Amino acid sequence: MKRRRSHLKLPRKSVTQTLALMALLLLGAIAIAGPSGVLAWTENARLLDMRQKQVAMLTAERDRLKNRVDLLDPRHADPDLVGELLRSDLNVAHPDELVIPIK
Repeated sequence: MKRRRSHLKLPRKSVTQTLALMALLLLGAIAIAGPSGVLAWTENARLLDMRQKQVAMLTAERDRLKNRVDLLDPRHADPDLVGELLRSDLNVAHPDELVIPIK
């Protein structure tokens, strides 16, 4: 008593075409919604603008601080800046200055 197994025979051509279609659909989905796809371009452009503004702001702050450090060089310190720092940090005033408290 032999059992016959029923085999489903799919044509090779349709299987190959189905796999190719699935691969193309997957690549298309990645091209549209992937991390570097069409939908991510807007977000990336917005992030680029935001980061460029941050870089510009930080560059201006760095330049301001560099100028302040240059003015405080011990060999030739700027007297106005030294006086400002003494007054604000140590509460020191010249004898001929009048201090008016702000309430």
